[in-house]
Amino acid sequence: MTDVTKEQVLAALSKVRGPDLTDDIVSLKMVSDVFISDNKVYFSITVPADRAEQLEPLRAAAERSVKAVPGVKGALVTLTADRKAGATSSAPPRRPQPAAPPHAHGSSARPEKAGVPGVGAIIAVASGKGGVGKSTTAVNLALGLQAIGMKVGILDADIYGPSIPRLLKISGRPQQIENRIIRPMENYGLKAMSMGFLVDEETAMIWRGPMVQSALLQMLREVAWGELDVLVVDMPPGTGDVQLTMAQQVPLAGAVIVSTPQDLALIDARKAITMFRKVEVPLLGIIENMSYFVAPDTGARYDIFGHGGAQAEAARIGVPFLGEVPLTIDIREKSDSGTPVVAADPEGLAGQIYRDIALRVRGALEGRVERPAPTIVFE
Repeated sequence: MTDVTKEQVLAALSKVRGPDLTDDIVSLKMVSDVFISDNKVYFSITVPADRAEQLEPLRAAAERSVKAVPGVKGALVTLTADRKAGATSSAPPRRPQPAAPPHAHGSSARPEKAGVPGVGAIIAVASGKGGVGKSTTAVNLALGLQAIGMKVGILDADIYGPSIPRLLKISGRPQQIENRIIRPMENYGLKAMSMGFLVDEETAMIWRGPMVQSALLQMLREVAWGELDVLVVDMPPGTGDVQLTMAQQVPLAGAVIVSTPQDLALIDARKAITMFRKVEVPLLGIIENMSYFVAPDTGARYDIFGHGGAQAEAARIGVPFLGEVPLTIDIREKSDSGTPVVAADPEGLAGQIYRDIALRVRGALEGRVERPAPTIVFE
């Protein structure tokens, strides 16, 4: 079968008329970067925020046009709302409405963000920088929560550098069932979804914000997660598109911050903490990863990266300190081989540490105050 090209897709989309009916959606620059994997086509259409629901037929027409291209196996087309998009639209601007009183009947200060059916709580595992062992921590935390009796799934939100397939030793492609819903992959009892299941490991994901948002929300809401107590989201490092999308679109129950003890890592961790606080996502606590090293031959302890920095930071800002995870050869080897330490050696030192952290996270979840996710508006 001949591979589908971006030029073929754009040629098909150039026949789809824009919302003002004066030109096509390609000429109006409404189409995001087109990504093609295994002859499946992914892209988004940028539309005015206040017309997103009205323009659903436009999305459907674009999807039909692409699916009609010879060789296309499937297409995922989403609408991305943009306040500045569609400047050519002839629709008159809406007159500002007076704000309703905070406690007026039938009104709310913020619209609630839709959760995921069957999922009790969604927690983000985040860090301010890469290289602190966040993904390894996320996987072992998820397994730790499972070990204490919770039904758990894990979502790999790192679109550009997905790690979950390797950490859980899962290969292959997820199957699509009815209504475009995807069946998650599974190992060690964890249901999992990752961009790494959809593209080859060597594929470079060269996507801008709208495509990242579309892919993330599809993996979150178009997956048959079933009944879960907790969905753990392994966030990419930093404070970019994925973090803002999660805060804007998803009612996060809280965030767990992972840092190593040294000052450079803590500087970046503070940025992640500040971001979650600004968007009013509760902080469930901080984990100090690679906290210390115990020599396997002598048992001597070495504070390679310093010690106690994350705990001191947690005390300073008034959030729970969830625990110290040592730097061990065992954790590294088992992570590299796709057999996480909590699954491979649950009664070992590291397995017990992760279970203790999971107990503290569960306690923080049980004590949290329910609140709707904030609305973020970009001017």
